Amino acid sequence: MSIRSPHFIQGRIRLRTVALGLSVLVLVLAGVPIVRADIYQNQINSLSNQNALSQAQLNGLQVQATNYQQAINAYQAQINDINNAIASDNAKQAEDQQAIAADEAKIALNKQYLATDIKTMYVQGQMTMIEQLATSQNLSSFVNKQEDDIKVQDNLNSLLTSIKTLQQQAQNNANEVAALIKTEQAQQAQVAADQSQQTQLLNMNQQQQSNYNAQIAANNAQIASLQAQQAAANAAIASAVNIAPSGGSGGACDIGSGNGGYPLPWCNASFSMSYSANDANGFPERQCTSYAYWYFTSVEGQSSFQVSGNAGWWWETSSFPVSIYPDVKVGAIGVEPSSATNAPVSTLHTAFDGGYYGHVMIVKALPGQNYPGYGVVPSGDVLVASMNEDGYGHFMYDLWPANYLMYINPQ
Repeated sequence: MSIRSPHFIQGRIRLRTVALGLSVLVLVLAGVPIVRADIYQNQINSLSNQNALSQAQLNGLQVQATNYQQAINAYQAQINDINNAIASDNAKQAEDQQAIAADEAKIALNKQYLATDIKTMYVQGQMTMIEQLATSQNLSSFVNKQEDDIKVQDNLNSLLTSIKTLQQQAQNNANEVAALIKTEQAQQAQVAADQSQQTQLLNMNQQQQSNYNAQIAANNAQIASLQAQQAAANAAIASAVNIAPSGGSGGACDIGSGNGGYPLPWCNASFSMSYSANDANGFPERQCTSYAYWYFTSVEGQSSFQVSGNAGWWWETSSFPVSIYPDVKVGAIGVEPSSATNAPVSTLHTAFDGGYYGHVMIVKALPGQNYPGYGVVPSGDVLVASMNEDGYGHFMYDLWPANYLMYINPQ
């Protein structure tokens, strides 16, 4: 199949090339059986349908795989958050332990102070009240000394109580942090287990994807083999002939039969079945429609000719009358109708997935006529010249069954 131009002009790939979706009907022309190739197409269609189903499953698995990966990423984010929390709590726990140690050091030091003060007061306490009064300078000094002793004891007791309270708070904090870390570690283990499960599911999914891809690849290989066999069967419909170049030679579109005089800039244009730039007439370069319209209007001088649509539709959209064999002249445009139309002649192909667009060609000689460089055209065939019969944008000569073409004759 060839690309669709802005004018929706399309052409046919040469029947002997791999052409997915084309099948050949059993026909008999001039006593020569046309090889039935739809047996290959049925198998190709079946494998293509399998691939379509496999691709649908594969697409679903790819969406599922994306969900698995997103879940894995979300679990990893949770794990990272928990790890950060555990690290922070470990640091807090270390700070609490340092605070506990510092408080214990303070308690030990103040216990020493208290012991000294108690010892001093004990020594003083061995003296009688009369002895203490006697050793005091006056009554006021005695009273002050008693008050100071009481204050020292009260301060030490208060300090010890405060330190013990702080120590208990630090220990409580340490216990809370330890419990929190334990909880976070349990959460971490659960999230890691969930992540591992999602990873296992993703691995299974990827294995399923691999299996489907392998199946699709195997089917494609089988399709290619069937298409090669189909192409060989299809070769019975239109047979390429070797004729010495006439009307021009050279350029990328010439593979030995010349270029048919086709303008060299178009002949040398980059070619792709998916896209070709338009020529000066608005048709895709190196496609059958480009060559047929150019030759008919420029070489044969049929300048008033107008047509639109795919190659297989030209018989419907032609501004010139259309006939069937044997009402055909040399120089006529031969039209292989698209199978999507109700052509008055049998079509050689059936459409697959709407992908067949027919073919147009220039009639060079009729049955029984002698064509230079070839010889006498066989009964039942017409000798034609066209572009892109092979699907690679080349100029070629072919023999076509005359009864299976429609003709736009020069006026």
